[in-house]
Amino acid sequence: MPWIDEETRPLVLTGLTLAGMVLAAIAHWALPQGVIWGPVAGNLALLVVFAAGGIPPGIRAIRALWTEGELDIDLLMVVAALAAAVVGAAFEGGVLLALFSLSTTLEERAMGRARRAIESLMELRPDRALRRTASGTEEVPVASLVPGDVVILRPGARVPVDGEIVEGESEIDESTITGESVPVLKAAGAQVFEATVNQNGILAIRVDRPLAESTVARMIALVTEAQAARAPSEQFSDWFGQRYTIAVLGGSVLAFLVFLLLGNGWNQALYRAATLLVAASPCAIVISVPAAILSALSASARGGVLFKGGAALETLASVSNFAFDKTGTLTTGRQELTGLHCEGDEADFLARLAGLEAQSEHPVADAIRRAAVAREIAPVAVREARAVPGEGIVGVDDEGMLWAGNERLADRMARHSAPMDCPAFLAALHDTPMTLVMMGRGARILGVATVEDQPRHTARAGLAALRNRGVTQLAMVTGDRQAVADRVGAELGFAPDAIHAGLRPEDKVEIVADLASRGRVAFVGDGVNDAAALARADVGIAMGAAGSEVALQAADVALLSDDLRRLAAAHRLAQRAERIIRQNLVFATGAMVTLVASGLFFHLPLPIAVVGHEGGTVLVVLNGLRLLADPIRIPEGSTGGNLDTATKRQGERPAAASA
Repeated sequence: MPWIDEETRPLVLTGLTLAGMVLAAIAHWALPQGVIWGPVAGNLALLVVFAAGGIPPGIRAIRALWTEGELDIDLLMVVAALAAAVVGAAFEGGVLLALFSLSTTLEERAMGRARRAIESLMELRPDRALRRTASGTEEVPVASLVPGDVVILRPGARVPVDGEIVEGESEIDESTITGESVPVLKAAGAQVFEATVNQNGILAIRVDRPLAESTVARMIALVTEAQAARAPSEQFSDWFGQRYTIAVLGGSVLAFLVFLLLGNGWNQALYRAATLLVAASPCAIVISVPAAILSALSASARGGVLFKGGAALETLASVSNFAFDKTGTLTTGRQELTGLHCEGDEADFLARLAGLEAQSEHPVADAIRRAAVAREIAPVAVREARAVPGEGIVGVDDEGMLWAGNERLADRMARHSAPMDCPAFLAALHDTPMTLVMMGRGARILGVATVEDQPRHTARAGLAALRNRGVTQLAMVTGDRQAVADRVGAELGFAPDAIHAGLRPEDKVEIVADLASRGRVAFVGDGVNDAAALARADVGIAMGAAGSEVALQAADVALLSDDLRRLAAAHRLAQRAERIIRQNLVFATGAMVTLVASGLFFHLPLPIAVVGHEGGTVLVVLNGLRLLADPIRIPEGSTGGNLDTATKRQGERPAAASA
């Protein structure tokens, strides 16, 4: 039926098959014996059943065999139905095709529902936007917006692209992206994401990324990739299904010969072989895993957690050790400048430090830039800037080479020149529980800025939820100083021996490897300095990925919200998916063994085998789809401590790098 679209065609064919089966049943049972046209009507109805219910799967099976060399399960059903018709049991063969067509359509619709859960995001993307011009505003297609354009967003409108607020203040409903149901108050300087909803204010937003690179575009691409990727259990299911199908066909032929040798007549032996073919078909086993995996992927995406495939979901279910980066993951990533210490003019020191840090995306750099703006200090121009991962940044100003960073960078600069010239005030700052940012030239330290970060208000509750789920080891790793790490770790309940400070990126990899020797390990970070550790862990988890391109690329799982409680919820969902997969496999295998044994040793009627086979297939699909009704939910008020309302309402901007 080329005139019917791909989505509607299975419904039409199944409708014809069921209608034909109903008419055949009426002719078979309801019409009086003396009605001459009854058998003719029944045969015509069965012809419709075999045509609508048997030809399409037969074509699919032949095409799979011809193009890919694979024996499709569809072939088993068609062969069994034809065998039944040959031995005079066309009605039973029709029942098989009718139920097979119905169950296949139900499975496709159900699995399509899981796939469409994330695709619905496409419908939330606005098509038009109001772009600011020299003379006012103009309505333009969203696809025509480029970075640097400023769009005006009215109350109730959806954000058309990822961008930064340059004017105005409003609450933004970010539930479509992060799964967070509480609107977040945002003002100038805050990030907004495509498809979120402006609640009550008028905003001017500067476009950061073109439409093709937006958060929603990346989410859709990521979930599409995840659905295409195969989990290990799915790969085994496919491998098993192919080989088992061949075994079933061969076994049915052998059973037919055995039944003949045992004295069954030709028709009886063929009938029993066809029944055995249906009973032994592995449909329920093959569909058990993808039904649960796909449902869990869709449910987690609706809750603001994206898995890059079923393999990450399965692995997370078995993780018993978690390692966390500190800055931007366990803490808000919004550092605040708390002090300046230098021997010369503070304004000149901050101007040069802000000029150097203007080239960095680190949260500490953001704090220094904001402090310079607040004090109305213009940054000094710095050129040839380059980042030193895990240490700081180096550049050149009007007086020569300039650097800013931690003690490791200071030691590196001293090795390249002379012994470090440390000012007297530096020793007094050594034990402070704040992050130190030193700036210097060569071996001379010009001054020190102190900045401080606070733990996320959800971090303690998120960590407690993981412990309650049986996670045996929680570790914190950071490039920051030990005093700072101890302060944050103590607030969040980490054991002293689980706090690792002063680390370079390669040191984080070693700690992850050590944890991996004790069991499956997940590393939770925010991208840049954590990329190696994210790759080394069994599961890499990116925090705040709605604003971090690096995190989405490096990790196996992306938390689109900065709420750490969602990590424990995702862990629970992964373990529930694993349990449902086991339930499906046990049920499907048990039902198949029971039907096969009945077909071998008893005279199992073909309709009973059909109902058992198709019913079992539908049941495992429905069991897997239960996960769609179990999205990642966060109980209201379960913050594990006092909620920092100001921080919550302003939003916690995802960090792009970590100490």
